[in-house]
Amino acid sequence: MHPLVQSFFNYIEFEKRYSKHTLEAYKTDLEQLSDFLVKNESDDITKATHHDIRNWMVSMMEQKVSARSINRKISTLKSFYKFLMRKGEIRKSPLAKVQSPKTSKRLPVFVELPGIEKLMREVEFPEGYEGLRDKMIIELFYGTGMRRNELINLRETDVDTYNSQIKVLGKGNKERLIPIHNSLLASVKSFMAEKKRLLEPSAHNYLITNENGTKLPPATVYQVVKKYLNLVTTVDKKSPHVLRHTFATHLMNNGADINAVKELLGHTSLAATQVYTHNTIDKLKEIYRQAHPKA
Repeated sequence: MHPLVQSFFNYIEFEKRYSKHTLEAYKTDLEQLSDFLVKNESDDITKATHHDIRNWMVSMMEQKVSARSINRKISTLKSFYKFLMRKGEIRKSPLAKVQSPKTSKRLPVFVELPGIEKLMREVEFPEGYEGLRDKMIIELFYGTGMRRNELINLRETDVDTYNSQIKVLGKGNKERLIPIHNSLLASVKSFMAEKKRLLEPSAHNYLITNENGTKLPPATVYQVVKKYLNLVTTVDKKSPHVLRHTFATHLMNNGADINAVKELLGHTSLAATQVYTHNTIDKLKEIYRQAHPKA
C-alpha cells in the first residue's frame, strides 16, 4: 500500500473513527482505481489526473456498474484527495474537473402499517431465548429506527429504564438518546429479565446476544429481520434498514417534525431525512383522492 494511502486510512480510522464497513468500502474503491491505473501504465494513485478518473468511470459504465455505485466511489476519492491537499501533497484535486453521473431518486422502501401491526400482534415467535431475541430485535428496530451496528453494539447499561430512553453510539462515535414508548420499554425490561434467567452471565453485557452470550454477527441480524418480514410484506428488500425506513416514514406520516426525525435517526444533514417527505406527500395525495368530493 502506498504510504500516503496508509496515512489516509490511519486518519479515517483513528481520527474520523469511520466504521469497519466504511473502511473496507474505501479500501476496495482505492484498490480498484489503483488496479485500473496499473493496467493503464500508471501506478501512483496520488498523481492520478482528472483524465484518469474519467477513464475509470467510463470503464465502470461499460461494465454496467450503476451510477449510484460510481458516485459512492467518487465520494471516496474526494475524501482521499482532499486529505492529500491538506497534507500539501497535491495542489488541486483531480476530482475538481470530474462530474458525477446523474442518478434517479430512489425512495426508501418501507412496510405499510398493517404489515407492522400484523408482525407485532399476530406473528408467533418460537419458544425459548431465540424467539425472545428475534422479537426484541424486530421491536427495537421499529421502535427506535436505529441502525444494525447500533443495535449489535447496544449494552444493557445503555438502557435507561427510569427515563424511558436508550443511548446509541452512532456513526463517527456520536452518541444520541432515543426515547422509547411504554410498550417497548416493557418489552425491553421483560427481555432483560428473561435473558438473565435463561443465559449464563456474560462479561460483555451486550443487550442482545447469542445464546452463549457472544455478540451478534451482522448476518444473523439480517436473517432474523428477513425471516419475519417475509411473513407480512411483499416489498423486495427485507433488511434492518427497511425497518429504519419504516420507523421514519410512519413518524412523518403521522405529523412528526422533520428535525425531530433527523435527531432520532442520527442524521448529520437534514437532506438525508428529507427523502421521507416524499412518502409523506404520497400519503397525503392518497388521503386527498379518497376524501375530496371532486378528486
